[in-house]
Amino acid sequence: MQPIWALCTSVASVTSSARLAFALEAMQAFKFSTWKERRLRSACSRSGVFWAARCFSSKQKHLPARFGSPGQGGDEGNRQQHDGHRTRTSEQVNPESPPPPRSCKPPKDSRPLGWKYKKSPGPAASSREEFRNLREDDFSKPWRRRSQKSLSVRRTQGSEILFGVGPCSIAFSQAKRNFFQLFVKSSSSGLRPVMEEFVQQAKARGVSVRYVRREVLDALCKDEVHQGVCLEASPLGLKSVEETEVPACRDPQQLWLLLEQIQDPMNLGTVLRCAYFLGVDQVVMSRSNSCPLTPVVSKASAGAMEILDVYSTDDIPRFLKAKIEACWEVVGTVSKSEVEGNIPVVDCLDFQWEKPTVLVLGNEASGLSPGTRSLCHKMLSIPPGIALHPGLDSLNVSVATGILLHSILRQKAKQHNAISP
Repeated sequence: MQPIWALCTSVASVTSSARLAFALEAMQAFKFSTWKERRLRSACSRSGVFWAARCFSSKQKHLPARFGSPGQGGDEGNRQQHDGHRTRTSEQVNPESPPPPRSCKPPKDSRPLGWKYKKSPGPAASSREEFRNLREDDFSKPWRRRSQKSLSVRRTQGSEILFGVGPCSIAFSQAKRNFFQLFVKSSSSGLRPVMEEFVQQAKARGVSVRYVRREVLDALCKDEVHQGVCLEASPLGLKSVEETEVPACRDPQQLWLLLEQIQDPMNLGTVLRCAYFLGVDQVVMSRSNSCPLTPVVSKASAGAMEILDVYSTDDIPRFLKAKIEACWEVVGTVSKSEVEGNIPVVDCLDFQWEKPTVLVLGNEASGLSPGTRSLCHKMLSIPPGIALHPGLDSLNVSVATGILLHSILRQKAKQHNAISP
């Protein structure tokens, strides 16, 4: 800091106009130096040595405008510095955090000079950022790329992936498909006995066995419950009831199940499981607007789809007319709210099974089509146990199938027990 008496000695050697300009400049420099010294003491006392060095080590000739010019706003600058220190103290800034780069520019807002605060994103942007962090913070990008590339598995064209212990085991035992690869979850503790049995069956049939990670199995079955095993096999198609000779049954009291436009694979799998468990003779389903026999259906049926011979028809009315001409009885299903006066409605507990019967089940949403309903001799209904709320007056098609089949097929069981000694 240049002493004031030295400045005054220099002023005596210049002209009067230059003296005035030089004096003003000297006073300005003196005032600036005094104000800067006050600011330095304030910064050192409030924010520590680091904050003082950060503010005044750049040797800038002009201070930021928000600190106030040397001639005006000095007290206001002190007040802002005091407020900024209060804000940092309330936020409890970590003293061990690394210092910001010296080249960063001071923020434009009223915050004290220091860290460069980013503009806070909006609610949607912050939500996306948080979700991305939750999803990606476990693995780095190169590792994720390697893991995604390693999940790709070569498959035979036109094949499908069976998953689950039940479907894979029964598919091996029934041998209705062609098998290509068996995928087993690798484990450091060794294979379970059921997995060892799978491996032995696959090797006996000449099927290659691959030990893979759980992520590979998840990708193969599209995140379904695979229980540690997947089997690549050929699809299991439907047989046409018109073109295929259906095996004749010697029992005159037969029950066929006809499914019209069942679209949900879980419902179809559960219906097939009920039909197999309760002893339905044949299952026929409409080919159009119906769920195909997929691995999801096989898993929902616990492998019953691999055992049953499921037939299809393109023309349900023609199929029913052929059965009527063969003296079969066609029985439809209806809820209490859909009762019509043209066709008699019988409680399923009161139905008398006296001749071969076709039980027809309709779509999950619309039920039986008008053409199919007109060919039914009777309509079965399930009596509710309480007064039903409007809009909740029916059962799921798979649940209704189990109740109706049990109410009909129990009559055969009673007759069999009455005849046997």
